[in-house]
Amino acid sequence: MTAAYRWELRKLAAQRRTYLGLAGMVALPALLVLGLALSEGNPQDGLFGRYARETGLAAPLIMLAFASAFMLPLMASLVAGDIVANEDGNGTLKTILTRSVDRGAIFAAKALAALTYAALGLAVFGLASLGLGVAFYGLGPLPSLSGSVVEVPRGLLLIGGALLAYLIPLSAVAAIGVLLSTVTRNSAAAVVGTLLLVVLLSIVQILPGLEGVEPFLLTSRFDGWQGLLREPVDWSPVVESAVVSAAYGLPALAAAWLVFLRRDVAGG
Repeated sequence: MTAAYRWELRKLAAQRRTYLGLAGMVALPALLVLGLALSEGNPQDGLFGRYARETGLAAPLIMLAFASAFMLPLMASLVAGDIVANEDGNGTLKTILTRSVDRGAIFAAKALAALTYAALGLAVFGLASLGLGVAFYGLGPLPSLSGSVVEVPRGLLLIGGALLAYLIPLSAVAAIGVLLSTVTRNSAAAVVGTLLLVVLLSIVQILPGLEGVEPFLLTSRFDGWQGLLREPVDWSPVVESAVVSAAYGLPALAAAWLVFLRRDVAGG
């Protein structure tokens, strides 16, 4: 599987959409900082918005709150939705599956490569946001959501923790993308289908009368990372996010694995 995983990473490195997604993860923070530089005042309505000009540490948190609902899932689905379907479209999957390589190892490598890209894109997003924020607004203490002041070293640690906490539900989105990529055999359908599911869950989350299902929606866990920005740290949203994300992601990977193992090579 290690050899197959390295090969999947090399294939990702050769694809244009890989770099388009990463470029978008840099462009988003750049647009935010540019917009702040050209405007007056702070975005008071946004999370940490009132501190946007006080410290560069606020930038990655503002961007994470802004992009967590759609843009980051889009980045993850671009590769996850293409990871298997692209092979079908190019006619190379049949060749791979007829070689003396275990199908389970091939699927595991593809799924791991999709999750790796999601993590890489999130890391690029966080580093770009932090770098641009610090470059424009300096490296000062960060106010927590509880009102206390967090010094710079711990603030950096909390930002890293927030990104890791958000990676949990983002990985579930990538897993769903892998499932749709395997089942539909069509990259566009898999990417759009993954995003459509995210949008539908977001709509259900805000519909009146459906408050009882809100805790079980994947999209309701996109903000679980915010518990880390309280004093004292509230771990319950992160734990709940992990449980709900596992309930979506693990069955999706298991179903994709079964479909992949039973793929009819002779029939394409």
